[in-house]
Amino acid sequence: MIRLWKWYQNCLVVHPVKTQVISSALIWGSGDIAAQAVTHSTSKKHHLQSRNEDKEFKINWRRVATTSLFGLGFVGPVGHFWYEGLDRLIRLRLQLRPNSFSFVATKVAADGIIFGPFDLLVFFTYMGFSTGKSAAQVKEDVKRDFLPALILEGGVWPIVQVANFRYIPVRYQLLYVNLFCLLDSCFLSWVEQQENAPWKQWFKSFLTLKEQEGKGG
Repeated sequence: MIRLWKWYQNCLVVHPVKTQVISSALIWGSGDIAAQAVTHSTSKKHHLQSRNEDKEFKINWRRVATTSLFGLGFVGPVGHFWYEGLDRLIRLRLQLRPNSFSFVATKVAADGIIFGPFDLLVFFTYMGFSTGKSAAQVKEDVKRDFLPALILEGGVWPIVQVANFRYIPVRYQLLYVNLFCLLDSCFLSWVEQQENAPWKQWFKSFLTLKEQEGKGG
């Protein structure tokens, strides 16, 4: 394990972007396998499978490949430049002292306001199109899933990112986030599986009410 870690560190020094991209693809692919297992287990508990359906868990490798491509094409490159750029911006432009309260708080706020919502939006949109859904269907799924996921994740990710920005060196911050994404992918899979659950409808009706109030005002 120590040799593997040293090898990873060396790769990160020599090929930083390539290493982040490949490791993101591997971690997101592994996370999707775990998410499929969670979805399968939850479906059995809620009797979502028919009696004639094979209840043995089988990995959907096409979905694993699709999710791995998300890590490869989006999370890896975008995440690398986001964390590197955010650190330089706050240190050099805003001139905040590293690891100070204002430094960490600014990073957490920027990540939660900018990168977090953007990442979720891209994820749900990409996963929708990758399953062959139309633009209209993807739009409805995003409207259904985006806000609940954003609010529920909003109670967890700031805590995760406080530790990340306070204690983890910048070059390892994406790896740290990706490891937590192993759990997050299970959560997002569960959110998607819930489809039009009552708790989602509450969020949707709340948004509709706000829109009506805005038009009325």
